[in-house]
Amino acid sequence: MIVLGLSILLFIFIFQAATILLLEFRRPAHATAWLFILFLFPLVGFILYYFLAQEYRRSRKARRSGSQDNIRRLRMLRQSKIVTSPAELPDPDFADQNRLFRRLIKGGTFPILGRNSTEVYSNGQDTYDAMLKAIRGAKHHIHMSSYIVRDDDTGRLFQQALIRKAKEGIEVRFLYDGIGSVKLKDSYVRILLEGGVECACFFPLKISFLKKRMNYRNHRKIMVVDGLKGFVGGINVGDEYIGKHPKLGFWRDTHLELEGDSVYWLQEVFLKDWELATKEKPDNPAYFPEHSCDNAQPVQIVPAGPNRRGDAIHDSVYAMITSARTRVWITTPYFIPSASVGMALHDAALSGLDVRIIIPYVPDTWLVHFATLSYVEEMMKSGVRVWQYRKGFVHAKTLIVDSLVGVVGSANMDLRSFFSNFEINAHLFDPDTIARIEADFLQDLKDSTEINAHLFRKRPKKQKVREALARILSPLL
Repeated sequence: MIVLGLSILLFIFIFQAATILLLEFRRPAHATAWLFILFLFPLVGFILYYFLAQEYRRSRKARRSGSQDNIRRLRMLRQSKIVTSPAELPDPDFADQNRLFRRLIKGGTFPILGRNSTEVYSNGQDTYDAMLKAIRGAKHHIHMSSYIVRDDDTGRLFQQALIRKAKEGIEVRFLYDGIGSVKLKDSYVRILLEGGVECACFFPLKISFLKKRMNYRNHRKIMVVDGLKGFVGGINVGDEYIGKHPKLGFWRDTHLELEGDSVYWLQEVFLKDWELATKEKPDNPAYFPEHSCDNAQPVQIVPAGPNRRGDAIHDSVYAMITSARTRVWITTPYFIPSASVGMALHDAALSGLDVRIIIPYVPDTWLVHFATLSYVEEMMKSGVRVWQYRKGFVHAKTLIVDSLVGVVGSANMDLRSFFSNFEINAHLFDPDTIARIEADFLQDLKDSTEINAHLFRKRPKKQKVREALARILSPLL
């Protein structure tokens, strides 16, 4: 009897492991992580896999939600100045970067847009001041999306600002993520609704669990006002983003204010997300008004997510790194690169390029931090230089490649942002804007300490074990 029982248990375990291997053969890192969990928790691990690991992008609904509204897209194309060749970009070095240009155009879903103005903010307070000013000046509509929304002083400040505009007759839509804002009180949303603000939760927690979407989160931070002014970047809505977190202190982040063609495409992303969350299809030509921006700053808006074909953000990051000739500078709170991005950085450093990465010293999530540290030693072996930010917590997500392009957005340099989350980045080609991001990066270096490779190799064995375990689980973090 005992032998029969053990044989049945072994068969069940082998069946579970084989199922994971068959379903995850395209994603070996995910397969390894889930097999590790299965070995630790044989039955519970498989149940977790069933509810958390299904590929949302394989579903019919995902494909429908990612499809383009052709009428709206034609309207945006007609109203935008489209950059059609690298010679039209400001940096003359782009003239012989045809391969990178074509890769960005074909892989980015959206075109490079020629008429824009940009403003870069490097902290939460300046960003909030600009956003609240834009809200106060709204004449027709406000569309706002945030991964995290807190019911604190900052959250209530935005809550009341949105309600005031709704009571003036302005259309106000507010979208928040069910996982990122899991701690948000129902009373916060109820007050918004009673004040005339339309609210929607993207993949609510309970529904996500039942429909096996727990692994997919809308990590975007978007605000569009009147179709003329847009905001995008790394800053959510909460007191910690203005330095009020008791442990993290000063919060270093990067956010963009945009005007011009790029706002149309931010609007498009918000409207598709709203449709996915509510099944409503709000469409009004007034959401895409003619703008008067005459600045010639090229910008490309790059959305990515499990409802879109390919992995646009991951692939564009890889293309930029492999095209670099002098430098690759990265700021990210979480560094868990894919095998291809890791190899691209490895090759860039071995080729003599200036490859620098800034990561936090004090983390907000220890498990992800240990996974990040697990990549540091091998990066430094290739010649990559790694700094840890000491002034507070660095949450900025930026990339600078040569003087060709700068990237600011919501996507971290990690597997979750690359392959699971709904994310959005802005590719910036204007030399002055890139110089501003560069200046912020150089200031961050002053507020950081470089990791000494010799000393880092001598870190305690206990930490190395933690890093190894975190790295195995990193595809799921």
